[in-house]
Amino acid sequence: MVGLGRDRGPARFTLEPATFSQLQGWADDRLAAAIPAFLKSCGRFLTLPDAAPLDAGPMVADYGRVGLWRELCEAAGALPPKDDTAARRFFEIFFIPLSVADYGASEGLFTGYYEIELNGSRQRQGRYQTPIYRRPSELGAATRYSRAEIEDGVLSGLGLELLWVDDPIDAFFLEIQGSGRVRLRNGGTARVGYDGQNGQPYVPIGRLLVERGVVPRSKATMMTIRDWMNQHPAAGAALRRENPSYVFFRELPGDGPLGAEKVVLSAERSIAVDRAFIALGIPIWVEADERFASAESIRRLVVAQDTGGAIKGPVRGDLFWGTGSAAASRAGAMNARGRYYLLLPRNIAGRLSLNSR
Repeated sequence: MVGLGRDRGPARFTLEPATFSQLQGWADDRLAAAIPAFLKSCGRFLTLPDAAPLDAGPMVADYGRVGLWRELCEAAGALPPKDDTAARRFFEIFFIPLSVADYGASEGLFTGYYEIELNGSRQRQGRYQTPIYRRPSELGAATRYSRAEIEDGVLSGLGLELLWVDDPIDAFFLEIQGSGRVRLRNGGTARVGYDGQNGQPYVPIGRLLVERGVVPRSKATMMTIRDWMNQHPAAGAALRRENPSYVFFRELPGDGPLGAEKVVLSAERSIAVDRAFIALGIPIWVEADERFASAESIRRLVVAQDTGGAIKGPVRGDLFWGTGSAAASRAGAMNARGRYYLLLPRNIAGRLSLNSR
């Protein structure tokens, strides 16, 4: 086991080697469906020199150099498409699963997100009155402004309005999702993606509703919160202002949406993680069970390709469900508890295990 901070008590981040036979549902997942997502991450790896780290973000573990992962990418690229047996053999030969724990607890929260669709215009007119702001050139100058101040117009007149949309609730959830497609009034679509934040702390409004007894904890899903805002527009607007965090966007050309890894996300196979602990591009086996909306169990192989303001801690995941109403329903209702395993190349997993002894 490898951990951080053992001289100060229980380690915050620990990795414990496991076997594939311990992974619930491993033999049943359509593993070949995860290969295209993994190859998208490989596309990032292959632009870097062999000596570069896989991801410079995490500070708690060394996930290896690009040169080692390059060989695995080449092997993955040679797999026959849609062949689950070949994909399963590939992972079992080249990888070892490592269970992740947070202060010894391997169970954490798993939620879902999606690419939201909005109605908008490139000019302010008619019902299109809510701005989507681009990132200021001097981002530091914007960090002193809270959401309430921005909504009150402190950035107005600076030429930062990227688009105008017709629903402030949609605009708020666009920030939570981090990406979206805006259907323009004159035809066409603009895809937008996360491009910075105002530096203010993120306050989950769902937690506020639960603490105040407005929504039961068992009902605190994205869909329920959205419905409550629609039913209580004034109170909903005031509640949103209690979250001082504000997200800026940029227009994205081509396919999308893009995650923090700068690769196109794959529906049901990309996951957002806390990059302080988990390197982007790593395959992850997820075992999670819904707590409230249904009795659904999630047992699937995904790839760490995104991050999020609310995704904090070693055992925390946000599963990307795709675009459209079906994806919105799945993401909005997801509130699961579970665990995950990092799939790491054998020599990296072995080194991390050896360093713990």
